[in-house]
Amino acid sequence: MAEIILARHGETEWNVGEIYRGRADVALDEMGIKQAELLGKYLSDLKLDAIYSSPLRRALDTANIVARYQSVGAQVSDGLIDFDYGEWQGLPDKEVKKLYLALHSEWHTNPHLVKMPGGENLDDVRKRALAVVNEVVSKYKGSVALVSHRVVNKVLICSLLRLDNSHFWHIRQDVGGITTFDYIDGCFILTKHNDTSYLKGMRKALSDF
Repeated sequence: MAEIILARHGETEWNVGEIYRGRADVALDEMGIKQAELLGKYLSDLKLDAIYSSPLRRALDTANIVARYQSVGAQVSDGLIDFDYGEWQGLPDKEVKKLYLALHSEWHTNPHLVKMPGGENLDDVRKRALAVVNEVVSKYKGSVALVSHRVVNKVLICSLLRLDNSHFWHIRQDVGGITTFDYIDGCFILTKHNDTSYLKGMRKALSDF
């Protein structure tokens, strides 16, 4: 049996401003650093066999903070990099809604049919992220943390539950939230979803943007 822990990175200023991040290398803000510290402490009771991270620093810094409480360091996996939003990257959601009204509506109703202008679609994310998960369960029998992004985690959760990408918006993944699967006899079993219990004392609403 293996345990897969899907962790979303801590907060950034672009999360707060509802700005599409994508491949932009946005750093954690002060709140995000605190969230990562609390995540590290929360997972410290587990002995992680490995920590994989997106190469973007908001995820990698989160992973490195988690690693301080473990005996293994974080290793970068390009398959966990954030969704390529293409022309939307760096734009606030309100502006995207004005500039790409029809596509914005389609994204929120039929996300599985959308290919971002100059960017990816959700199938692209599923292929590369699932390859990372398959590698992990073939190499490890214990607990492994994958530190990544909202879109990547939602797509992976759909995939591991054998749901297609049309269910993308049926899943919430807050900043700092963790979702856990056991891998038993070739089957992924959801054991915990969007756990932010360790952040409850921060007195701030969490964000799924």
